[in-house]
Amino acid sequence: MDAVKLDSIDRRILHALQRDGRLQNIELARTAGLSPSSCLRRVKLLEERGVIKRYVAVLDGAKVGAGLSLFARVWFKAQDADTTNHFIASVRDMAEVVECHIMAGECDALLRIVTQDLASYRKFHAEQLTRIASVQSVKTEVPMETVKLTHALPL
Repeated sequence: MDAVKLDSIDRRILHALQRDGRLQNIELARTAGLSPSSCLRRVKLLEERGVIKRYVAVLDGAKVGAGLSLFARVWFKAQDADTTNHFIASVRDMAEVVECHIMAGECDALLRIVTQDLASYRKFHAEQLTRIASVQSVKTEVPMETVKLTHALPL
């Protein structure tokens, strides 16, 4: 998919919305240097073109019982499409898996998994993740500190 051409006004709009997706159109227009109606048209166009995919609330995991974030490197039993597709279909239904990347390199997939604590991860690992038929092995990485976590893309 080709990149969408963005001018400086589009970028100002996107920067502001990445900081606060609930920003009122009046304030967004002021930030972008536009009239409210022009700003609203621009935002609608960015949504229609798929630049803005959706709006979400970013939660504090610790306050909702999901404060532990882990990374799991996964190796498959085989490298064929059926094995990969089976794995993808399986992890899509697992709420604990918040990111899944099929990798080129040492492992076949890299997952970011969010759970309450190590005991809940151990249960998830034993009862769900390692029971996926296409999984040969899983190596878990436990971060000691989160230094940076952002959802904003550089524009």
